[in-house]
Amino acid sequence: MGVELPKKLKEHIDSQAFATLATIQPDGTPQTSVEWITRDGDDLLISTVQGRRKHLNMVREPNVSLLLSWPDNPYTYAEARGEVTMTTQGGRELIDQLSHKYKGEDYSADGPDDVRVVVRLSPRKIVGHNF
Repeated sequence: MGVELPKKLKEHIDSQAFATLATIQPDGTPQTSVEWITRDGDDLLISTVQGRRKHLNMVREPNVSLLLSWPDNPYTYAEARGEVTMTTQGGRELIDQLSHKYKGEDYSADGPDDVRVVVRLSPRKIVGHNF
């Protein structure tokens, strides 16, 4: 079970905020990706494609860090840490939902063989400043 997200953080996630996902590569080095993000209650949701580097990293090592910052106030940030779960169920719907949030239209950049994955993070710890 994850921790409750503070109100200011929920409001930020509900805006068009971007997040940076950090995963661990097979050689132990970090890999980061800028992500569209939404939430389901206190769970954080991102989308990826099955077989991409970050997906493979999370299959092997599901512990991640997700950093959210406030562009208008660089001293305000929040880092959510925890273990992700992943499913392909609802994958297409999530990427379209995110695309509507950020671009106002359905997502169209996937190839015909791409399988969308819902990545769910129930944060076990949230740290940061001023959020």
